[in-house]
Amino acid sequence: MRGFLFLWRMIWGVLWRVTAVGALVLAGAVFFFYAKLPPLDDLLDGRARGSVTLLDRDGQVFAWRGETFGSNLTADSVSPHLVNAVVATEDKRFFWHLGVSPRGIISAIRINLAEGRRPFEGNGGSTITQQVAKLLCLGVAYDSAQWKTEAAYESDCRSGGMWRKIKEVPYAMAMEVKYSKKDILTIYFNRAYLGAGARGFEAASQRYFGKSAADVTPAEAAMLAGLLKAPSTYAPTSSMKRARDRAAVVIGLMHDQGYLTDAEAQDALDHPAELSHAAKQNTGGFFADWVMETTPDYLARDTTEDVTIETTLDQKLQAKAEEALAWVFENKVKAGSKAQAAVVVMSADGAVRAMVGGRDKPMAGDFNRATQALRQTGSAFKPFIYAVAMDLGYSPLDYVDDSPWSIYVPGSGTYAPKNYDGKFKGVITLTQALAESRNIPAVKIQELVGRDLVKKVATEFGVATNLADGPALALGASESTLIDMTGAYAGILNGGSSVTPYGLVALKLKGEDTALFGQGGGIGERVITETASHALIYMMTQVIEKGTGTRARLDGREAAGKTGTTNSARDAWFVGFTADYVVGVWIGYDDNTPLTGVTGGGLPAEIWHEVMVRINEGVEPKPLPKEIPASRFSPTPEGFAPPAGTVNPNDFVQPEEVPYFDGSNPQKPGMTEDDLAEQILRDVLGQGN
Repeated sequence: MRGFLFLWRMIWGVLWRVTAVGALVLAGAVFFFYAKLPPLDDLLDGRARGSVTLLDRDGQVFAWRGETFGSNLTADSVSPHLVNAVVATEDKRFFWHLGVSPRGIISAIRINLAEGRRPFEGNGGSTITQQVAKLLCLGVAYDSAQWKTEAAYESDCRSGGMWRKIKEVPYAMAMEVKYSKKDILTIYFNRAYLGAGARGFEAASQRYFGKSAADVTPAEAAMLAGLLKAPSTYAPTSSMKRARDRAAVVIGLMHDQGYLTDAEAQDALDHPAELSHAAKQNTGGFFADWVMETTPDYLARDTTEDVTIETTLDQKLQAKAEEALAWVFENKVKAGSKAQAAVVVMSADGAVRAMVGGRDKPMAGDFNRATQALRQTGSAFKPFIYAVAMDLGYSPLDYVDDSPWSIYVPGSGTYAPKNYDGKFKGVITLTQALAESRNIPAVKIQELVGRDLVKKVATEFGVATNLADGPALALGASESTLIDMTGAYAGILNGGSSVTPYGLVALKLKGEDTALFGQGGGIGERVITETASHALIYMMTQVIEKGTGTRARLDGREAAGKTGTTNSARDAWFVGFTADYVVGVWIGYDDNTPLTGVTGGGLPAEIWHEVMVRINEGVEPKPLPKEIPASRFSPTPEGFAPPAGTVNPNDFVQPEEVPYFDGSNPQKPGMTEDDLAEQILRDVLGQGN
């Protein structure tokens, strides 16, 4: 008995001394962290960068970039339902513990071990106070030299492990001493990440429901609180079903803990939270990325302030453009096709109204085929050749000889262009040459007016900055982006002045009226005369009326445009305009695989037609500005004389009468444009392009 008492005294003596030492160490650690904790207001907005809110042309929010911070809300200013939902879900003993919950930690360890994980991996048993400690990274500030991104920093802060858990305990207890329970909740409500770029419950409530966190209903509070478990997974913009299923669990917890009566809980289940109109739209992602890319980094991607960008986007037109593209691929293309497409809608001054950078809904930063894909333009380049001819004084009714022809290129030898159909039409008007996209006349006219002048005009219109040097320039051997090509055609529509496509109208600090940065584009310098542009517009109307673009024809509305198909059919284009809108369409594969059975007059024209029909609903038809000026050149025995020192004048003749269009398609003699288009669609449906 004496031996047992002696042993007990030894054990007890060791235990109380160890406990005392442990208590002193803990107290010292608590005091250490207490002394380092800053004032409450310094902890509410923990972002290293600001946010960008993008507004459409009507002032409605359509996208956010960065992490949006709502405001410095408090536990007293938010809806009581939100406080109850968070406490019921995350830490039902929050108001009674001292920052840690031994019961919760033991339970978490048991669950982790049962599921084959290490003790502190997976479930952490963390209290709200401990979660706030993680949000504050246990007092460790972000250092760009140690962490490449904020995401890496936060991931490291929230990682598990025994040492971090041990450190969390005194830090959480120090917070309990330094701040009140409501203060800790206030930090939590402001710093928690809740998906879709929303930092804090005010930002999340505005993002998802279009209202303040002070006004949320029990159902909305439950959905917001449910995001804490896995923000990206349960974000209602990602999956409304998952968000509602998680909210139902939270409602059950609120009911079980007495925060909701039977009737209130049932009402919340019967009337689940709904997304706001802005959150439902989920359009304009490619456009938003483009605006961010074309805005100085210090005001957009790297901004340290919260800013608002007013843009040119029309959400209704955006939705219609997306619907039109989806409809064509669903109804006219074989299922499973991997072909991609892009669409740009803009006004004649370069204001972009809609942008589709690919067939799928984008994630922020996805590859944008409308602005980032440099592709050969094919025959969509040809209008700029004829623009030069019209500007020099030629008439749409002047003639060119579509016959076999070649030109010697120093350093390369003889260049002999071929027509797409391998045929020759003989003497035809310039209008017919463009309408039928004849290659030989295009090269002849380019060489007649001067290759350098063609390059100058195309560059000033904004087609590209690195144009091909040889005669193949005329056939679209150079590369450009869809947005630049659409902007160049807008220059033709507006009377011959260059256009810089733009989406940003004004950039302001959030809550302020003075713009820090104004409109980023618009109409620039004149490139060709107004008369020349109107003559070219006439020629381009005939592409749609009688040429390769008849599939784009609009009932009761004048339209002009041009098809384009590159070598091996790797790219297919249709770019054109009505009096109100310019629309560009591109189709191709990301890996440059050739398309099968697709030309610019097929699927691109179909998509262009669908887009135009939808965006012009309710818009009064207006005539296009077009005219057919007389030629400035006097007739000679050989025909209209070109400038001296250029190609053979006999290539440009004026016979007494040349039929404009014989009704058959130049690509397949005897087959009409409609017949050819139907054949192409059958080919596409059969081969999956």
